Amino acid sequence: MSQISNAIATRDEGPASVIEQYKPELALVAASHVKVDTFARLAVGVLRQDPKLAAAAQSNPGSLMSALMTAARLGLEPGTEQFYLRPIKRKGRPEVQGIVGYQGIVELIYNAGAASSVVVEVVRANDQFNYVPGLHERPVHKVDWFGDRGDLVGTYAYAVMQGGATSKVVVLNGTHIARAKAKSDGVDSDYSPWRTDEESMWLKTAARRLGKWVPTSAEKRNAVIERTDTPAPPLGPAAAALNEMDPDDDGPVDAELEPAGGWPETAQPPA
Repeated sequence: MSQISNAIATRDEGPASVIEQYKPELALVAASHVKVDTFARLAVGVLRQDPKLAAAAQSNPGSLMSALMTAARLGLEPGTEQFYLRPIKRKGRPEVQGIVGYQGIVELIYNAGAASSVVVEVVRANDQFNYVPGLHERPVHKVDWFGDRGDLVGTYAYAVMQGGATSKVVVLNGTHIARAKAKSDGVDSDYSPWRTDEESMWLKTAARRLGKWVPTSAEKRNAVIERTDTPAPPLGPAAAALNEMDPDDDGPVDAELEPAGGWPETAQPPA
């Protein structure tokens, strides 16, 4: 993005103007389903609604375009829970940070066409949650939607594939979330989603880990996979569309790792 940053520095007339000027570049990198005119209007609208974001974009328009390029490549809507735009300070200078949200990751999973549904949920202290790898195909999670659910204690994610099989089930506790949060860039910013929308970031962490195990794609696909009575083999780690563009991740954790066929019913995951 250095060439874009340098060019912007010489012809910047404000963030909205910069977005308009660089629509051809956005079109070159955008996923095929992205309508660049609509994408640009969404981005400009977000800037107009958030004075601090607009000020960060004015201070460093290159960072704005870097974030928008990433959103366009992934085919995600900027300034939404698919792809956050947040003002941060780096070395004392305001700039724009792009962050893939959990809804964006779910969208990338659906785009690949291999999953018929994706479940990403948080678990709170007063919920009933039961999942034993190798014994349960999917978590059993009972919630009193109208009562006091208590504090966040965990999160989980899985996909149901087109053939009916369940993907790898990712289950994370508070320690895993704290580890991911500590490695998140800009977490100390008042505008960090870890502060403004903590539950969504718990969901994002689980969805991001699920993205390692199921196909993801920036391009929308309409894959049709015939359902059979034979269960599909467990999925191994996938080459995710996020790998290059969402480095905000600390890799697998022990609780996610299990043999290809799951743990035998008589065994438990290692401590």
